[in-house]
Amino acid sequence: MRLPRTRPRSLAGQLFAMQVVLIAAVVAGCAVFAYVSGSAQAEETAARQVRVAALAVADSPSVREAIRTPDPSAVLQPYAERVREDTGIAFVTIMDTERVRWTHPDTSQIGDTFLGNTAKALRGQTFTETYTGTLGPSIRVVTPIRDGGRIVGLVSAGITVDRVSSQVREQLGALALAAGGALALGGIGTYVVNARLRRHTHGMNAAELSRLHDYHQATLHAVREGLLMLDGRRRIALINDAGRELLGLGPDTEAVGRTVDELALPAPLTGALLASESRVDELHLTADRVIVVNTRPVVGGEQRGTVVTLRDHTELQALTGELDSERGFTQALRSQAHEAANRLHTVVSLIELGRVEEAVDFATAELELAQVLTDRVVGAVEEPVLAALLLGKAAQANERGVELVLAEDSLIDDGALPPSLAQRDLVTILGNLIDNAVDAASEGPEGAEGPAESGAAVPDPRAAGVPPGRARVTVTALADERELLLRVADTGAGIGPEAADEVFRRGWSTHGAGRGLGLALVRQAAHRNGGTVELDAGPDGGARFTVRLPLGDRTAKPEAAGARAKEVTA
Repeated sequence: MRLPRTRPRSLAGQLFAMQVVLIAAVVAGCAVFAYVSGSAQAEETAARQVRVAALAVADSPSVREAIRTPDPSAVLQPYAERVREDTGIAFVTIMDTERVRWTHPDTSQIGDTFLGNTAKALRGQTFTETYTGTLGPSIRVVTPIRDGGRIVGLVSAGITVDRVSSQVREQLGALALAAGGALALGGIGTYVVNARLRRHTHGMNAAELSRLHDYHQATLHAVREGLLMLDGRRRIALINDAGRELLGLGPDTEAVGRTVDELALPAPLTGALLASESRVDELHLTADRVIVVNTRPVVGGEQRGTVVTLRDHTELQALTGELDSERGFTQALRSQAHEAANRLHTVVSLIELGRVEEAVDFATAELELAQVLTDRVVGAVEEPVLAALLLGKAAQANERGVELVLAEDSLIDDGALPPSLAQRDLVTILGNLIDNAVDAASEGPEGAEGPAESGAAVPDPRAAGVPPGRARVTVTALADERELLLRVADTGAGIGPEAADEVFRRGWSTHGAGRGLGLALVRQAAHRNGGTVELDAGPDGGARFTVRLPLGDRTAKPEAAGARAKEVTA
């Protein structure tokens, strides 16, 4: 039977064990060092104490006088005992030069030979030694007694090793108590720190944390959504590659540690990132992209932060615009089919009435007008996408009683536009400008005077016989060697100078909430292609928007254009 694998100890547990062992080793080392140094210091103190006592006795005049008497012990024994008791040492032994004792703590030892070395003292030196005498091992000092330059005796003062050891043991008890307190305090502090570490690491061990970090890094680079993490001070704590791309931050731009305000993002996007409340699927524009922003505050921990996800909505927004255009085309075709059916019924009725010649004239006139208008657009604009867009928008405008006019100086030759200029951006720019112009013209001060005669674009109104007071949108599409000019003017109420900058901001609209994205997309598409958008007053009193797009290398391969489009919408 296989035994279950035991889970490795958590990182916090490993650190706790290591720290406890380290603290114990440090405390034990300090205790041993203190004990050794304390023992040496105690011995040094004892030696100094007995040295002072011995020298004091040897220099005493009363001792020299007592030595001259016939019985020195009678005077020196009481004196030596007083010195021993006052200094707290073990013994004070005074002897003659033949090492015969005159004093001793044990009176029965008086008259016996001193146990120890005296040769150095007889030569006039004072020395210290550890020797085992009648009282056991002791630290003693031997010094000569001089009388007139002559050595007349010796003094030995000492303290037993047992007494020194007892003093060290007393110090060791206090040292052990301090070491135990330090160990307990260090253990408690280590436990508190590691409990906090365990809470932050969720009980994971080092291998699990390393694996989690590897997965974390791999996930950040694999996720195609932008991920942005802000700390409590709204500084960037983490950003992945997709987030850098969506926010327009280059790979060399140092983003981590900077605040959101320092990124030079559009004001609405900056406000969304700095908001303390959650944001769900908010649409925001950067210079080149349409992104969907979701934010969620982080609750708990020492500091509150925010997690932000970013999704690229540029391609989806362009497809939505194209779908709206297709719906408009469908409605226009349905209306044209209804009009064609009415005209066909008219022709049939004229034939049934026997008025064949009038029926032929009516049908021919309708066909000639439609063909002339179609030929005008196709002849001036040989770019098929723009030509189809103009014809479709003309049909839509006609349904709303607005005449879509193609200016006489419009001309785009076949091959004038390089493959690097994305057709989707052309549709976005011209389609949104025409839609806004048709809205403005249909609501203009002059009003609409009924539907136009055809669903196609017509030449200049004066050349085509368009009534001057009719709601009208004039489109200019002109390409030369340097740039493509797209200009759309209407007969609406116009836009005041104070709103000239606000019209390109997302959400600005005269039609209520939920609108105001078209012009923002126009400016974004123009900026993406290195162009500009200008707004001024048109010749018919309404607004006039002029877009200028530089025409780069016309020999660029279509594959390069496709790659660029993918890069923009990735």
